[in-house]
Amino acid sequence: MRIFPPLYSERNKGHGRIETRKIQTSTALEGYINFPHASQVFRIERITTDLKGENLRQEVAYGITSLPKESADAKRLLALTRGHWSIENSLHWVRDVTFDEDRSQVRTGAGPQVMATLRNLAISLLRLRACKNIARALRYNSRNSERALQILGI
Repeated sequence: MRIFPPLYSERNKGHGRIETRKIQTSTALEGYINFPHASQVFRIERITTDLKGENLRQEVAYGITSLPKESADAKRLLALTRGHWSIENSLHWVRDVTFDEDRSQVRTGAGPQVMATLRNLAISLLRLRACKNIARALRYNSRNSERALQILGI
């Protein structure tokens, strides 16, 4: 018995590179491992090269999901894992880089959670106004408090 049967593969070109993602899923370990709600395991292989086919980079990631095969086939699982990275890139990266969150001095009590919530709120409000560049929008609105209040609807 093969643990990772049929393979699903996608290939994309963009951002100066060619990326191939391959996913294999299995339900063979369901009921076998002592891991609550484990329905499927999966293996994702990412192969990236530049547009010339050079600078090969390859990585493999393994995962466990509670989603049954009926509601999440290999194609959907690959899309869900890619969706996770879009959240990482559109929210966490902005918090890390634009707000320099990693160097924040707020470390006690509920302070870090409150600050993260305020940063998320600011990013979300700007995105609702179709701002693509959060850093530029923050600078623009910080120069005039009335503009910032308008975004809040005040």
